Amino acid sequence: MNITEKILARASGKSKVSPGDVIFVNVDKVMIHDVSGPGVIAVFEKLKKIGMKIDKLWDPDRVWVAEDHFVPAADKISAQNIVSLTNFTKQFGIKKHFKYGMGQYGICHTLSHEEAMVLPGEVYVGGDSHTNTTGALGAFAAGLGHTDIAYVLLNGKIWFKVPETLYFKLNGKLPDHVMAKDLILKIIGDIGNDGAAYKTMQFGGTGISEMSVESRLTLTNMTTEAGAKSGIVEPDQKLRDYLTAKGATKYDEVHSDADAQYEKIYEYEGSEIEPTVAKPFSPENIAIARDLSSIELDKAYIGSCTGAKLEDLQAAAKILKGRTVKIRTEVLPAAISIFKKAMEEGLLKIFLDAGVVVGPPTCGACCGAHMGVLAKDEICISTTNRNFPGRMGHVESQTYLASPLVVAASAITGKITDPRDLK
Repeated sequence: MNITEKILARASGKSKVSPGDVIFVNVDKVMIHDVSGPGVIAVFEKLKKIGMKIDKLWDPDRVWVAEDHFVPAADKISAQNIVSLTNFTKQFGIKKHFKYGMGQYGICHTLSHEEAMVLPGEVYVGGDSHTNTTGALGAFAAGLGHTDIAYVLLNGKIWFKVPETLYFKLNGKLPDHVMAKDLILKIIGDIGNDGAAYKTMQFGGTGISEMSVESRLTLTNMTTEAGAKSGIVEPDQKLRDYLTAKGATKYDEVHSDADAQYEKIYEYEGSEIEPTVAKPFSPENIAIARDLSSIELDKAYIGSCTGAKLEDLQAAAKILKGRTVKIRTEVLPAAISIFKKAMEEGLLKIFLDAGVVVGPPTCGACCGAHMGVLAKDEICISTTNRNFPGRMGHVESQTYLASPLVVAASAITGKITDPRDLK
């Protein structure tokens, strides 16, 4: 069995599972946030109305809550959602509530690894489609809808159909001007935005071994854009060191068998990957950055669970240092812990000196809610993960997806720019 099958087999109490099997799986961790939380609360209220007694959760200590999408509160409804979430966590004794502005806080898919909320070998579900991100920690991580999350909160288990697995092998190291974002855009361009529908995308090879854990998180994050049920990378020493630094040392790793089966294997040479951009209106609509050098921009955005990890900010700062941006540029670190590290390393000063607006951790601009939405006909280059019509603002705006290096270089010139071409 491969790693995904072995995790699901263990969690379902079976010695073996195969793709297509429908199984009930014990869940290790579950997450809700300020968008999915109110939806789950509404499901609870409906269940109460039909006579179900709901006075406790299966295990409050395995539940955690993030405030990230509409914070700082974008409107009255957003503010009320935060209040509802707070009341919910108090009612059910949920202690892991990352409240905006209080201690550690940030984007849920960043907190999951920044705080080692999820560990190798675990089954983790969240009320958000990019829950896949955390599969880079060697866990089975998948997003679920409100009703399924409500069921997990009450019962601690949920059904899954065991997915087929696509294996993506990267040979050799990526060049200095190329990031994980370029690789995953290339992959999505190759297989399409439904090419991994209800499948697992597993990443391996010498190139993945060379990658930092933060780079791997970019890969698994965007498996969602290929329709995948989950994305995963097998644990190795880099991951162990990463988790040890965050105080996590006790977990039960799972690894694929030597004769593990995959539906299909895709192979890439690291040296052949170039700075890549996804044009509107789909992550599969890719082009080489150099081929888009005539595209004039209104905004550059470096943020989100996909593109605002510390590594991403460090990459952008290398480009922006000593230069001045030509277009409106915003940098929002993905968690306050990352914000602080960026401040300690002098990255924030580099951004501010370049004319960049530095903001707090929030999903607001990425999901087109607040903190910098796009107007009609505005064109943005962004480190985020989606670019369908209206994703970052007006339905007639346009978003190009790219790596932090490409976005930073483009902010300097005001046009889509390959970082190798920056003078």
